[in-house]
Amino acid sequence: MSIWRKKPIEAYQQEAKNNDLNRVLTRWGLTSLGIGAIIGGGIFTLTGIAANEHAGPALALAFVIAGIGCLFASLCYAEFASVLPVEGSAYAYAYGTIGELFAWFIGWNLILEYMMGATTVAVAWSGYFNKLLHLFNIHIPEQWVNDPSTYGGPAFNVLAFLITWVITGILIKGIKEAASTNNIIVVLKVAVVLFVIIAGAFYVDPANWDPFIPAEVIDAKGNVHYGFGGVLTAATIVFFAYIGFDAVSTQAGEAINPKKDVPFAIIASLVICTVLYIAVSLVLTGMVKYDQLDMKAPVASAFSGQGLTWAVYLVTIAATAGLMSVMLVMMLGQTRIFLGMAKDGLLPKGMFGTLHSKFKTPWKSTILVGFIISIVAAITPIQNISEMCSMGTLLAFSMVCLAVLVLRVKEPNLERPYKTPWVWIVAPLGVGFNIFLMTHVRENTMTFFTIWGALGILIYFLYSRRNSKLHKA
Repeated sequence: MSIWRKKPIEAYQQEAKNNDLNRVLTRWGLTSLGIGAIIGGGIFTLTGIAANEHAGPALALAFVIAGIGCLFASLCYAEFASVLPVEGSAYAYAYGTIGELFAWFIGWNLILEYMMGATTVAVAWSGYFNKLLHLFNIHIPEQWVNDPSTYGGPAFNVLAFLITWVITGILIKGIKEAASTNNIIVVLKVAVVLFVIIAGAFYVDPANWDPFIPAEVIDAKGNVHYGFGGVLTAATIVFFAYIGFDAVSTQAGEAINPKKDVPFAIIASLVICTVLYIAVSLVLTGMVKYDQLDMKAPVASAFSGQGLTWAVYLVTIAATAGLMSVMLVMMLGQTRIFLGMAKDGLLPKGMFGTLHSKFKTPWKSTILVGFIISIVAAITPIQNISEMCSMGTLLAFSMVCLAVLVLRVKEPNLERPYKTPWVWIVAPLGVGFNIFLMTHVRENTMTFFTIWGALGILIYFLYSRRNSKLHKA
């Protein structure tokens, strides 16, 4: 059969009816999961890297650019979530509209989004937790809180390794426990983000915003820093900060009313967090000169530079807790995508499609995901992981925008509880905008991304194509 064979929309709708997962998530529970994933590594850690090395005070502009690309994609995701209320996210949407090879390639690259996203956050959590320990005069040897590249010798990030296994244990226990844990953390970190905006505004020095876009600099490796090119590079980095909204779509199988509540949660979580991001980035670069922002814990360091030690405690504790909820949602999303692919035969069902008899969670794949994340987080620099994560996200967003157009043409009469407004404008802009951002990553990131994609295609032809349920039908 053709590699472009499609899974019938009716099959997805039947799967939604015969779902074995526990449906316990409400509209605001889903929105909380989205906010839990969005507010985290991007705002608490990557703002330092993006401002210090690439955008300067124009970090806020980088967030605006990345947010526009996400807005286009979110409207398309919302339509698909109402039509196909199943786990699988962009992978499932592509399988039902464009074809199997395309869907596999999306699913393969979603590993970069979710698994590498959780890995990035594990490293960020390690940095903040280590800073928290320092506030209480507890010091761990540097080789145990850094990767070998950052440390400059043999090292293993024990903190990143251990937090991954804590989150893995929560996820094995069940979605209800995971959602409850997330809700508590979300309230805490949203409160602290609002505190950062309001309290930090009193310490903003407008002189720190001048020049708003620093003059362009090209380093010895040919990488662009500052200038508008640097702002675009920063946008690809902070794009990681937005990936939580599409994680909502992976929870459709556990939503009480997925056709209405998932689209609402996708858009609501994105809009709320975009406003907060822009405000925080303006405050941070106003409090501290951009080239003096700490790249591991920028928010805490900004308050520390103002002598507000008590605020450093508050921000560090909130960031430490907040990053845990991001990891939780990212790892949750990854295992649900694997579950969808296993149901279709593209991955081994014994490993990725087996649910725990008591907890009704895909426990085997959760353990596998936890193992991989814990090892990669312990030995890899955060900036390398975050850029790969952004690449996987940008590709998925582009393809969902394309797929929604394909479905409008092929299934014009399909029931759509939510319809993307101005779809013939929004969807093409989403495709073009996200692909444009992909072209502004560093050269070595693009090289790795190409190798990763080639490996995925190889696995498809060696295993997935022959074991696909559509192939056996």
